[in-house]
Amino acid sequence: MILKLKNVSKGYGDPQKSNYRKVLDEINLEVYENQKIAIAGPSGSGKTTLLNLIGTLDKADSGEIIFKGTNIIEYSDEQLAHFRNRQLGFVFQFHHLLPQCTLWENVLLPVLPFKKIAGKTEKEWAEYLLRKVGIWEQRNQKPSELSGGECQRTAVVRALINKPQLILADEPTGALDEKNALNLTELLNHISSEEGISLVVVTHSAELASQMDKIYQLKDGQLR
Repeated sequence: MILKLKNVSKGYGDPQKSNYRKVLDEINLEVYENQKIAIAGPSGSGKTTLLNLIGTLDKADSGEIIFKGTNIIEYSDEQLAHFRNRQLGFVFQFHHLLPQCTLWENVLLPVLPFKKIAGKTEKEWAEYLLRKVGIWEQRNQKPSELSGGECQRTAVVRALINKPQLILADEPTGALDEKNALNLTELLNHISSEEGISLVVVTHSAELASQMDKIYQLKDGQLR
């Protein structure tokens, strides 16, 4: 097992006041190596909140988030930064590429926080991934010169550059047209299977969810 959530709860506002809203209520979830999971549910149900807790971008009010046997809630800020950089890959609805950087530079950015420059190994891996997703020839172009589908494929490569064990994707096809959404769905599914990476996807897309090993519904703070 790579990830386990035990009785994880999260709310917003002051618990002592009427404005308090519990979003997640004692969530339990297990994710195994190489497993692909979809989390669906109505808007405002807490899907992104749950993904942010797993990705340590937000903190749970209670419960445990265990990654490979360690409760990551207890990590220091420095440990969390290293954990996010080395163990996780993030893919969002919007690609969040830096407009002033080329595709190649955007892909290699996650390598830099713990290294002064990207080494030969990282560059070879980046080239392999860019060729695999069909955008190697566009590597010297900037995001404004790429299509939406190309930008989102770049974001997937960026998420994979540090060889994470878990990818977290938040509505990755939400900003794409039907053709590009289908292409990205196939790409995520293929790379996850081929590289042995676990995948947790928040999505409204029935097509994307159907490609996963298991589908959960998040409603009224409960995961089913």
